Amino acid sequence: MDFLKRAKEIEDEIIHNRRELHKIPELELNLPKTVQYVCAQLHEMDIKHRLLVNGNAIVAEVGGKNSGKCIAIRADMDALPILEETGLPFASTHSGKMHACGHDGHTAMALGAAKLLKEKENELKGYVKFFFQPGEEIPGGAKPMIDEGCMENPKVDAVVGLHEGAVFGNFPTGTIAYKKGAMMASMDRFKITVKGRGGHGARPTDFIDPIATISEINMGIQKIISREIDPTTAALISVCQIHGGTSQNIIPETVWEEGTVRTLDEKTRDFVEKRLTEISQNIARAYNAEAEVLYERFYPVVVNDFAFTEFAKNIAIDLFGEEKVLELPVPTMGGEDIAFFLQKAPGTYFGLNNLKKDKTGVAHPHHSSKFDVEENTFYLGTALLAAVAYRFLSEEEV
Repeated sequence: MDFLKRAKEIEDEIIHNRRELHKIPELELNLPKTVQYVCAQLHEMDIKHRLLVNGNAIVAEVGGKNSGKCIAIRADMDALPILEETGLPFASTHSGKMHACGHDGHTAMALGAAKLLKEKENELKGYVKFFFQPGEEIPGGAKPMIDEGCMENPKVDAVVGLHEGAVFGNFPTGTIAYKKGAMMASMDRFKITVKGRGGHGARPTDFIDPIATISEINMGIQKIISREIDPTTAALISVCQIHGGTSQNIIPETVWEEGTVRTLDEKTRDFVEKRLTEISQNIARAYNAEAEVLYERFYPVVVNDFAFTEFAKNIAIDLFGEEKVLELPVPTMGGEDIAFFLQKAPGTYFGLNNLKKDKTGVAHPHHSSKFDVEENTFYLGTALLAAVAYRFLSEEEV
């Protein structure tokens, strides 16, 4: 099959699915309407499927008539708590919720790939699984799917997925981005609560000021990056919210803040967690205050397998031409929970560059209330996912 030609032939169907999904954005691990829609499409294609994660994740299967390997195509389905302001005729019908990261397109492209592979099912030398996943934005749906057995029976030998938009950088529309090794950072959350002793702002010597203390902590933890980690090693700490106080003349009892830590390897991740905790607690102690640190690890580093990525990159070149396939010069510090699947089986994560400009010529980024993508690129993603899966099952070695 000419997967690119066939994907182009079903382009209208892929776009229709994206628009229908765009209308019904749902959050986290609660996607009843989205799951119902995707299951209806799978049923129409006579593709067997089952539900996981309390009915909010779908595992579909094509092939299996000829024994062989198994590859999984992963697509996330959840949206964001954002009020849409695109003005699109198919804009969100769920107020305060929006597909502002492109997961509607990911799901539509995977459904297109399912259709193409179903048409070639008798030729498939093994299984293709489709992971339609909830909760990528938060709290993470990949790990619960793995815990419930999605990588087994049959055992998944490889995983492939893609992210649309411009999450990896501003590249020409319709190009494919790839990277071997670390591609996206780990994603961790920290919360620091400083407890002092509150009182009147005019008498600071009688009290312990948690605001001044947490300010010193923030200066200290930034030096982890600038003075304790090799400058050639990528890592960041961002304090993203801080709360405390009720009035202009009252020193509060407590102040708390939250932020994120991003790294590209586990050793650095361990080090930052250790030092962030030590510095916070010791600075607080120096000012006669107390600091409680909650550190939560969400997603590990997205690591693309070198051999599989080379294999998949060459298929992309075969489909689109060498000039359309771009190697990323550096990883992004954004996080993605496809990392959990890639820990269990070798695979790769592509970027499909298709961020759309609005009528004024402005391209609004991911997580913007005006985010949109070029729909005329969807067939490229469908063709790539289908071709990689088909070729992986057909070849003895990768």
